[in-house]
Amino acid sequence: MLELYYVEDDRNIAFAVKEYLEQRNFAVTVCATLAQAKRLLEGHVPSCVLLDWNMPDGQGDALCRWIRGRWKELPVIFLTVRGDSPDVVAGFQNGADDYVVKPFELEVLYSRIRALLRRSGNMAEQYLSCDGILLDQNRHTVFLHAQEIMLSEAEYQLLLYLMQNKGRTVTRERILAQVWDVKGNYVNDNTLTVTMKRLRDKLAQPSCLKTVRSVGYRMEDSL
Repeated sequence: MLELYYVEDDRNIAFAVKEYLEQRNFAVTVCATLAQAKRLLEGHVPSCVLLDWNMPDGQGDALCRWIRGRWKELPVIFLTVRGDSPDVVAGFQNGADDYVVKPFELEVLYSRIRALLRRSGNMAEQYLSCDGILLDQNRHTVFLHAQEIMLSEAEYQLLLYLMQNKGRTVTRERILAQVWDVKGNYVNDNTLTVTMKRLRDKLAQPSCLKTVRSVGYRMEDSL
């Protein structure tokens, strides 16, 4: 299922768009303010962002610039009333991928979203997230609440494996086999313990990284 954040303060419009897109296999989260959208994006990156131009706490181009500073490829579509169009065109040229003028037909909006996703691919597959931890698989980078965290290769691979299995308990033996032994490098059980401690310290002891006593570890959203 494709995930979409819809930044819109008009409840009636938001409900209509959300209902329509969810009938077409989208998971839609509505954000009533730019600040709320930022908080959600810091914890999880969706497949696409629909962004209303005029919001209670600012204009959509501010959020678009903020997004582009972090995720250059994340698809963004502006939604605007006709009178805003010149400003939106400027915003479009400075970072958004497309814009749709209100009032719009839901079928038209849907077709524009699908066309954009066909061109850009599913961005959500590039990122793995858990609470405020965000892992970019393409760039081999990790962020905690939008701040980059420098990890060793072993720490990165351990976090990657846990996040790829988010919601499932993985045994210590399985982790050792997948993170270390798969490369032909035998390590003892203490290596995992030390690496896990360092990883937790660098991630500020995240509550989403849980120890399953006598079994292994599990990552799951706690928010």
